[in-house]
Amino acid sequence: MRRHILLQAFLITMLGLLTGQPVLAQSGVIKIIVGYPPGATSDALARVLADAMAKRLDQAVIVENKAGAGGMIGNQAVKTAIPDGTTLLMTPVATMSIFPHSYADRIGYDPFKDFAPVAHLSNFQVGLGVGNQVPARTLKEYVAWVKADPEKNGFYGSAAAGSLPHFFGVMFAKSAGITLQHVPYRGTAPSMQALAAGEIAALSTVAADIQSLVDANKARLLAVAGESRSPKFPNVPTFREQGYDLVATPWYGLFTTAGAPPSTIQRLSKAVIEVIQDADMQKRLLAMGVEPTGYGPEKLAAIMKEDYDRWGPPIRESGFKPE
Repeated sequence: MRRHILLQAFLITMLGLLTGQPVLAQSGVIKIIVGYPPGATSDALARVLADAMAKRLDQAVIVENKAGAGGMIGNQAVKTAIPDGTTLLMTPVATMSIFPHSYADRIGYDPFKDFAPVAHLSNFQVGLGVGNQVPARTLKEYVAWVKADPEKNGFYGSAAAGSLPHFFGVMFAKSAGITLQHVPYRGTAPSMQALAAGEIAALSTVAADIQSLVDANKARLLAVAGESRSPKFPNVPTFREQGYDLVATPWYGLFTTAGAPPSTIQRLSKAVIEVIQDADMQKRLLAMGVEPTGYGPEKLAAIMKEDYDRWGPPIRESGFKPE
């Protein structure tokens, strides 16, 4: 068996050399790189996807965590991988459409030139949560509370400086006509702990991440930023429903290294879209707090560019400078 596998790998390699194109060996291993630690939503999504892809493609699919720098280390690893379609990147919108603005001098990759889109996997919701020390039960009550004493009440946190939730807080403050002071944390867990402990009054966050605090009655989610309400929080109104014309639709996408064969990308995209559109898979993803989509490479590329253009102005207006 081992000799057979080695011979097959040799023949595939020789075919690639003869044709001048890398070939995706269907018996080879596909790696999905995640730039975040195990336990994060992105990691959980990647592992669910990997299991289903393996069955659909009839080849091994593994997840490899390369955490650090807000996900940028994972991007850099995929950028420099052999462009044969066996190394994939599962990433949220931040590393592709936000960080090129907020960390322009240090990301070490070009999201439009160094990667090939494979599939848009899902959307997810960001929202504004408040701790129990905040008397506000609605967004308008929160705005009034901040206006009453901005120096005391106007602190909000996020899981990372330069992240989408950080800049969404900037957009909300401008829309509401209030002064908010951003407090960055080093990850989701520390930011949640700070909110529960009363270190900050509010948190701009991925809505699914705050559910444990909401369920434990340690925080309240006042609004979500989608076009419609989150299936995870059907009783929480959107910002638009409460009079603030703000929409942010973060997403998770699957990419590979630029230069991968178009036929390989097509094969991967087809398999991934079939996985995402499966009814049982959609139930699993909704339970995780993400909203399945299943779009192809062209639409993912268009969405990435739209978000790149959308977030540039508020990031520049914020005056953010990475430390």
